Amino acid sequence: MARTYDQNNVFARILRGEIPCKKVLETAHSLAFNDITPQAPTHVLVVPKGAYIDMDDFTARATDAEIADFMRAVGEVARMAGVVESGYRALSNCGPAAHQEVPHLHVHVVGGRDLGRMLKTA
Repeated sequence: MARTYDQNNVFARILRGEIPCKKVLETAHSLAFNDITPQAPTHVLVVPKGAYIDMDDFTARATDAEIADFMRAVGEVARMAGVVESGYRALSNCGPAAHQEVPHLHVHVVGGRDLGRMLKTA
């Protein structure tokens, strides 16, 4: 099934400046901003500026420069937030079974407390 990028998703609207955000970092190809419903003391979203649905779409179509910039932005956000030493989670939900809520690639950088196990064993 072919997927089509939704130009009106909330992150596309943030990138166009239609919806405000609390910017943490902006680079040539990425934007990082605080999550409006944080799940931990540090909860920052990092999004590529290009129209990519999820990690699969991004890694298949993005340029090497976009990919490098995005991954560096994730690391820079963690360093800026001071969560590298204590530990943090960089999480991207991709697709329906992962409960991806916004169809624009985004990585949650979450930390600042013990996050527990990511998945429970069956």
